[in-house]
Amino acid sequence: MVALPGLGSALRLGSLWLPKKLLPAVVDGIEVYSTKINSKVTSRFAHNVVTTRAVNRADVAKEVSFDVDLPKTAFITNFTLWVTIDGITYPGNVKEKEVAKKQYEKAVSQGKTAGLVKASGRKLEKFTVSVNVAAGSKVTFELTYEELLKRHKGKYEMYLKVQPKQLVKHFEINVDIFEPQGISMLDAEASFITNDLLGSALTKSFSGKKGHVSFKPSLDQQRSCPNCTDSLLNGDFTITYDVNRESPASVQIVNGYFVHFFAPQGLPVVPKNVVFVIDVSGSMAGRKIQQTRDALLKILDDMKEEDYLNFILFSSDVTTWREHLVQATAENLQEARAFVKTIEERGMTNLNDGLLRGIGMLNEARENHRVPERSTSIVIMLTDGEANTGVTNPEKIQENVRNAIRGKFPLYNLGFGNNLNYNLLDAMALENHGFARRIYEDSDADLQLQGFYEEVANPLLTGVEVEYPENAILDLTQNSYQHFYDGSEIVVSGRLADEDLNSFKADVKGHGAINDLTFTEEVDVKEVEKALQERDYIFGNYIERLWAYLTIEQLLEKRKNAHGEEKEKLTAQALDLSLKYHFVTPLTSMVVTKPEDNEDIADKPGEAQVSYQPPQRPYYYVDGDPHFIIQVPEKDDALCFNIDEDPGTVLRLIRDPDTGLTVNGQIIGDKRGSPDSETRKTYFGKLGITNTQMDLQIEVTTEKITLWSGAVPSTFSWLDTVTVTQDGVMATGLSMTINRKKNMVVSFGDGVTFVVVLHQVWKKHPVHQDFLGFYVMDSHRMSAQTHGLLGQFFHPFDFKVSDIHPGSDPTKPDATMVVKNHRLTVTRGSQKDYRKDASVGTKVACWFVHNNGEGLIDGVHTDYIVPNLF
Repeated sequence: MVALPGLGSALRLGSLWLPKKLLPAVVDGIEVYSTKINSKVTSRFAHNVVTTRAVNRADVAKEVSFDVDLPKTAFITNFTLWVTIDGITYPGNVKEKEVAKKQYEKAVSQGKTAGLVKASGRKLEKFTVSVNVAAGSKVTFELTYEELLKRHKGKYEMYLKVQPKQLVKHFEINVDIFEPQGISMLDAEASFITNDLLGSALTKSFSGKKGHVSFKPSLDQQRSCPNCTDSLLNGDFTITYDVNRESPASVQIVNGYFVHFFAPQGLPVVPKNVVFVIDVSGSMAGRKIQQTRDALLKILDDMKEEDYLNFILFSSDVTTWREHLVQATAENLQEARAFVKTIEERGMTNLNDGLLRGIGMLNEARENHRVPERSTSIVIMLTDGEANTGVTNPEKIQENVRNAIRGKFPLYNLGFGNNLNYNLLDAMALENHGFARRIYEDSDADLQLQGFYEEVANPLLTGVEVEYPENAILDLTQNSYQHFYDGSEIVVSGRLADEDLNSFKADVKGHGAINDLTFTEEVDVKEVEKALQERDYIFGNYIERLWAYLTIEQLLEKRKNAHGEEKEKLTAQALDLSLKYHFVTPLTSMVVTKPEDNEDIADKPGEAQVSYQPPQRPYYYVDGDPHFIIQVPEKDDALCFNIDEDPGTVLRLIRDPDTGLTVNGQIIGDKRGSPDSETRKTYFGKLGITNTQMDLQIEVTTEKITLWSGAVPSTFSWLDTVTVTQDGVMATGLSMTINRKKNMVVSFGDGVTFVVVLHQVWKKHPVHQDFLGFYVMDSHRMSAQTHGLLGQFFHPFDFKVSDIHPGSDPTKPDATMVVKNHRLTVTRGSQKDYRKDASVGTKVACWFVHNNGEGLIDGVHTDYIVPNLF
């Protein structure tokens, strides 16, 4: 198998197998020359972009598939491929599974470049990406996924699977971390490379709230031996970090959404009553049973004297170590070790009776006061197969377990290997406040078992409830937990019912080892929002996306045990959020094809040649008083609105945290601004364009253009005709052309182009003064995270117009528009497009949205006011 560099990628090219040392740079016509992984983490929420570049040197189309190993809890949010030979980008669109599959199959059958991203497993452990690459095409695949990093044994862990399996000229991993609480530790390690080699290819640093990790092995560092052509990059690249914890809780608020992190430290451990329910059927023979014994012996070494325990073994029948739970005294533990060493495999799999015996033992111990009042009970079940004797119907087993536990304690199911009904284990555990975990049949299976036990070995609180003021919070994620374990973290997110709320109180209540505890966090909403917005956050709406991510995850979990109307409702809610936030989940797929409306396929006589015409780009601009216009090509129509604000106000037009691009504009007024707001005219007099990835800033005024590359400024006049170019890091590079006294064109690589139009008026005009227009000519390389007064419209959206009727102006009819779940009254009008002629312009018809775009733009227009141009 030959791998396409990506995140755990495996490039399947028929049945081609090559000896490692003979592996060429071009395999079956496909040459891969670059793989880059860029990760940005803000408040535990990670946004990751994997970019792989390849060229098909064959004379026929090739379908390339690669399996992407992602964290189990990650959601893919975008997959884009762009083709150099025809200059076209194919953005990914998240659709319902069957719709996406049909669209992809149609494109492939016609020999077109296309891609399909779908979840291939119930646990989202693997994603499959298939791409049909046209002959001669040079392609770039860009896969984006997001995940909430979970705290595990006191650290946040981020895994990047590295499996290029061949030398890659440009291979790099870059991770930037921003944590408002401050970073207390940061480390990185690779399972596939020696510390000596890792040290020279790896850089890591943290200070205050920011951390950075970079891994850039050279070709020589990638070689498995000095003269080899195969790669030693094959394994996990792991980043771990933690944050400062001056208080047990932290609340962050951005744009009306909040996230509440809770992780107290220093509490005494609550004694636990553990029943281990172990499958000893014949399929456990050999290494499995030996690894189980080894793990149990290690677990016994970690038991505390105040704990209680017992072992239930099930095969064709059920046996127990002791009749009742016993305390973990030194003497009892010694006897327990002796018992574990005698465990042997035999018979069939009576899973139902084994579980019910363990649950009944815990219930009896509690009812007969055999265990301490302030203790908590846990069932840990391990099996490697399906029930095949006794009760074997999965639904009946699930019902029996549910009725026996009755919500009193959690069930943790460990599935050993793959020959089992993991869906049943998963559903049972979730229904009973636990979780399921796969134990892989590897040499470290005993360590996997021990590692799981360590996660639940130290409960600090039971019956945890997170409470907020009544009617203050909407759309709350899960806020009650049966256990809080040391080293983990509780995360709750929601939306403020009133964005003008000044403060609210968050209470976390739970039962501790000694007494009941309440942790209170007083939150000054405005102060928290201001503190976060003052910093250049990695992606501005990250808390809203974190909320959506958690909500979808929890809806999908509830859905596993729902039926009928309840299941349909949960499915609809999860699907709606998946589509809205562009997440690939078990309900959706992402399809990447060339839009049919923009295809132009021509066969020349005597030549088998296909030529593509690039699709028309939608355009977005702001000009005049400042009037914003949004073209919607799917509707063959446009929407427009204006913003009425005081001179000096700076508005955010575009912000894309992925590409590092931001555009802000400052408003100016007429020379003799009237105090009467109805006659006041305002325009854009300054624009600030920033690219943080290139460490570059451009300030455009009506007099001059100043370009800063780092700290070094270059200044140009509007009297110049000049082109400036500069290499960059976005697959990009800057190209800036000033056309004397007319306009300025700025491009960042292939896919982002802006035009700034200069409007000059008579210098002695008593009222008007020079101003600027800003036009987005191409935005297809900007990410799905792009926002701003213009930027939010770069993503597809829909609107419907009905009930067209005469308005107050007989030349401009009114209508009803439904857009973004708002019903608005709009007016037909027109705006001028000054790209070709700055003095006359071209009329563009549009539907005008009143009241500063209210209902069309996200939030209200004042949300887009920023302190300064940069």
